[in-house]
Amino acid sequence: MPSNDIRPTKAQRQADARARAAELRRQQQAAAQRNKFLAIGGAVLAVLVIVGAVAYVLVQNRANATASSSVAFGAADADSKSLVSPQLTAVQKPSVADDTAGIPISADGIGKTAANGTVLQVFFDLQCPYCAQFDKANSADLDALSKEPGITVVYQPLSFLDGSSQGTRYSSRAANALMTVADKDSAHFTAFLTALYADQPAENTKGLTDDKIASIATSVGVPQAVVSTFTSTISGSYQLKDANGNTTDHTGTWRTFAPFIAAATGHAETLPVFANGIGTPTILLDGQQLPSTVNLYTQGQVKAAVEAAAAAKKG
Repeated sequence: MPSNDIRPTKAQRQADARARAAELRRQQQAAAQRNKFLAIGGAVLAVLVIVGAVAYVLVQNRANATASSSVAFGAADADSKSLVSPQLTAVQKPSVADDTAGIPISADGIGKTAANGTVLQVFFDLQCPYCAQFDKANSADLDALSKEPGITVVYQPLSFLDGSSQGTRYSSRAANALMTVADKDSAHFTAFLTALYADQPAENTKGLTDDKIASIATSVGVPQAVVSTFTSTISGSYQLKDANGNTTDHTGTWRTFAPFIAAATGHAETLPVFANGIGTPTILLDGQQLPSTVNLYTQGQVKAAVEAAAAAKKG
């Protein structure tokens, strides 16, 4: 039966095909444009999230620094590159500290150096994770060495990692507490040091709170009368030096042994062993670094090296 449908001509079919192709291209272009906008929007959103997170961290760090402005020497200028380190001869020291800003321990007692003996210096920052590993491996050995005739173990506190605690100056807070114990309750000095390492916070966190530091101290036997002075402050002066070498005088408030800790860190920066920057733990045996064959993190190796040096010195 013949059909009444009128078939499109070839020209009409070609025109329809071109129209469909054009519509398809239009849809594809629209989809591509939408995807482009979505990609740009997502990238912008990601950048805004990152910027917001960075801004939040900076604001928090600034707030923490403001809250901790009476902790470290230099007060609000404690982080300034222009801050002049105080001299060891001009600061209040713990009663058992020596002239190198160390806490010597020997068979003669805390604060005493064995005459003509062998000296082991331990430079440390309480926020340094490798220092904690060193103490874990060697604390018992160091205690034993300090009881041997002719050997002195000198603990050299530093605070060069203060900037790694989100503005709370944990290195200075912990070191000040430790120096307070050295000054007023030296019998618990090494026990408190090891306990602080055992509960050491990770770098780039706020560090332990003052209350937690106090709790650790009391847990090893430090009297509450001593612990209550961990956050005591004193007032003093400091200097800032400009690019031309000119200094200006300022005043501030900080914790009792903050100037001593700053002076100890400044003094360490002048030592040849730190010519390329301070790193911890740094262990010196009679002024020289231990040979690379001595593993600082294996119990017994440091002790053996010290005892060998002591024996050789005796002849």
